Amino acid sequence: MDTGTHVVMGIALGGLASLDPVVASNHATVTSVLIATIAGSQIPDIDTVLKLRNNAIYIRNHRGVTHSIPSVILWPLVIIAVVYPFFPNANLLHLWAWTFTAVFLHVFVDIFNAYGTQALRPFSNKWVALGVINTFDPFIFGIHVLGIFIWVFGANPGYTFLVIYAVIIAYYFLRFHAQRRVLAEVKKLIPDLTDVIIAPTMKFHQWRIAAMNESQFFVGKAIGHEVEILDRFHRIPVPETPVIEAAKKDKNLSAFLSFSPVYRWEVDEYNDFYEVRFIDLRYRSNGHYPFVAVVQLDCDLKRISSYTGWVFSEKKLRKKLSIIPS
Repeated sequence: MDTGTHVVMGIALGGLASLDPVVASNHATVTSVLIATIAGSQIPDIDTVLKLRNNAIYIRNHRGVTHSIPSVILWPLVIIAVVYPFFPNANLLHLWAWTFTAVFLHVFVDIFNAYGTQALRPFSNKWVALGVINTFDPFIFGIHVLGIFIWVFGANPGYTFLVIYAVIIAYYFLRFHAQRRVLAEVKKLIPDLTDVIIAPTMKFHQWRIAAMNESQFFVGKAIGHEVEILDRFHRIPVPETPVIEAAKKDKNLSAFLSFSPVYRWEVDEYNDFYEVRFIDLRYRSNGHYPFVAVVQLDCDLKRISSYTGWVFSEKKLRKKLSIIPS
């Protein structure tokens, strides 16, 4: 989920903790739990700072080790080590329990996004992405904000957020049902389907579709359960040519390939350089595919420049390639 949603979820957990009689009976525990649940709802995304270095490192590592099983165990201890000295009269066991819940819930809800997490590390590096909830879901964010306002105006926060979380759980089941209906329609349109990614958008009834069979890629959208195929591409295996193999050694393209499960590729030859481009098919927007990896090589197959990330026009891509140092 996005940062804002994680923040309001941390506040909501702090309110929900008031139902715990041990927490409710001790002011120091109440305050420390609220601080710790807000921190716990944020700390797995500490790897966002990697974006300050470059996109390749960010793509390879975001929602990776910081969302792993060891980290879910470690983060509550880190937070408690910082918070507890300021509230030595707080109940340590219950402070840990609610902090752990906040960290676990952060990682758990991220699994339902299309981006997913490597939540099974160290047992598996597989990305777990169920793709039923958009990274920012207006309903989930809005109902949390509503609950916070109700709390501010004097309602019992524990029972308020208990009701809200019951509604959210029902909402998740509804999203799974909607995704299954879209999948059924995709299978009707592409009977020889071998793989499909159905990803949510911010609009409840709209979905992005990237599918494939043995010979083609299909890119489409669904509104409700009505599916429209927008683009088709021949599925051509990536050749093991010297140009491609040299490009794959680049950190930006390597990061892209470690993250993207469905893409097409292009190689263009100019007078004095080659350009290799890989295009993720999951994020079509207004006829454009904004998530790409591009590597430029000279005639000796030495890297000139490269880039991976989101670009929404060819002009901006050219500018990014021109400022990336070789």
